[in-house]
Amino acid sequence: MRHALTALVAASSLSSPSVAQTSPTGAVDASARPNEIAATIASDMDGLMSLYRDLHANPELSEQESATAAKLARRLKAMKFDVTEKVGGTGVVAVMKNGSGPVLLIRADMDGLPVTEQTGLPFASKVRTKTAEGVETGVMHACGHDTHMTAFIETARLLSSMKNRWKGTLVMILQPAEEVGRGARLMLEDGLYTRFPRPTHALAFHDAANLEAGKIGYTPGYALANVDSVDILVRGTGGHGAYPQTARDPIVLGARIVSSLQTLVSREQDPLDPAVVTVGSFMGGAKHNIIPDEAKLLLTVRSYSDDTREKLIRGIERIARGEAIAAGMPDDRMPVVTVKDEFTPAAYNPPAFANQMADRLKAHFPDGAVMEVKSSMGGEDFGRYYRADKSINSFIFWVGGVPADQMAQAAAGQATLPSLHSPFWAPQADKVIATASEAMTVLALDILKRD
Repeated sequence: MRHALTALVAASSLSSPSVAQTSPTGAVDASARPNEIAATIASDMDGLMSLYRDLHANPELSEQESATAAKLARRLKAMKFDVTEKVGGTGVVAVMKNGSGPVLLIRADMDGLPVTEQTGLPFASKVRTKTAEGVETGVMHACGHDTHMTAFIETARLLSSMKNRWKGTLVMILQPAEEVGRGARLMLEDGLYTRFPRPTHALAFHDAANLEAGKIGYTPGYALANVDSVDILVRGTGGHGAYPQTARDPIVLGARIVSSLQTLVSREQDPLDPAVVTVGSFMGGAKHNIIPDEAKLLLTVRSYSDDTREKLIRGIERIARGEAIAAGMPDDRMPVVTVKDEFTPAAYNPPAFANQMADRLKAHFPDGAVMEVKSSMGGEDFGRYYRADKSINSFIFWVGGVPADQMAQAAAGQATLPSLHSPFWAPQADKVIATASEAMTVLALDILKRD
């Protein structure tokens, strides 16, 4: 995504978070919300922020999270969890049994993104690496997974120290490869539900770049979308650009396909059933006067239901072939449509359970701190844990990370906020971590409550 940042918001992005992140007093408003959990988190904040800064400065790409997994596994072992490493690659499973009762899975994701950080934070990532495709890049926690892991560790610490207040089994997992849509699947394929206690409940949160820091958002039903990456190889016959009649131009055909794809949503999709088909890349040719043999389109496709997903993919195949036929392409030069092995299923919050969890949060936090929000066309493979067993009560929610002054400026039209995955995204981490740790602990105690 591209982000237009005014000088005002750029300055705010580069200064405000770092101040807030090093100020424990900003983490929990104890006077407004005096309770044992909040007070404990406030007293832990110096150590939590040290962990956060370390994770932020040392991100690792998807399926490469070995050092991250090892340092967090050591912490879980010190809390007396039964820890298994290298589940689904670099994943970690930590189990704590505390009598009979529900089995609660709590998940955090570990991977960073191939993004060169531009926040200006004193602990900004300077890590550089090569992607699997050989592209040299910076690496950044541009989606806030560093806040997820830090809150996960604090939640584990709180619950392990409060065993007299709950009963059942905790299964806390650190998941790899969320950003490429494979991590949850890899852990499930490696026996997450057979080698370890099978969950009756599952919880996760995600930081939000469109909510004020410390606010909580939730969505009953579909919360996040199906995500598919689709490649279209458009084939033609190359030739000299001065003699187009001797060639069959895959770039012109690709342009026709791009235009026709727009009708999949605008003319074939029920307006009340949201969907997205975006062509994110169009590559073809290497010189001004050469018609290439091939061009390539890269698409992202978003939907909620499986039926809509299937309809969109079949529609992409139909349009690609139909436009090629109209352009006179022979059968052996039809476009090749490939659905990549990066499918992320929609994250679904069973409505009754989502509302139950939301009511518990509303009863705990101040008025206005917890609100229902619209579903997102973003993707999150946390949905796989429910999809693998729909008897599980599953709930993913949002915790806002935007400093209040930036939200006010954006509301007044004076600034444009960076989104998740932006090199400028710098959440007010202390508030994200404190709020998420408190919310996860409150929900866990409710799910695992003693009779």
